[in-house]
Amino acid sequence: RKVPNIKSAKKRVLVNEKKNEENKMIKSSVKTAMKKIEALIKEGKIEEAKALLPETFKVIDSACSKGVIHKNNAANKKAKIAKKLNVPAQTEATA
Repeated sequence: RKVPNIKSAKKRVLVNEKKNEENKMIKSSVKTAMKKIEALIKEGKIEEAKALLPETFKVIDSACSKGVIHKNNAANKKAKIAKKLNVPAQTEATA
């Protein structure tokens, strides 16, 4: 990679690398939270998954507010989880 000579450009490189690392960590935490709740749903532990729901939504909203993921992406993630949680409840009610 080309090394900048100008002081401000050198700073931009450092700042961008730091931000890139922070954004990676935030995205990773979102993925981890989603995997945790989806694993609980798959195991049939719906009550535990529902207890974990606010924490998962908080992580997603946090990533959205920091600009790491787009608001529509955040909404889609939340809707996907909510839909998976609500499907077993509907099937139990009809059975």
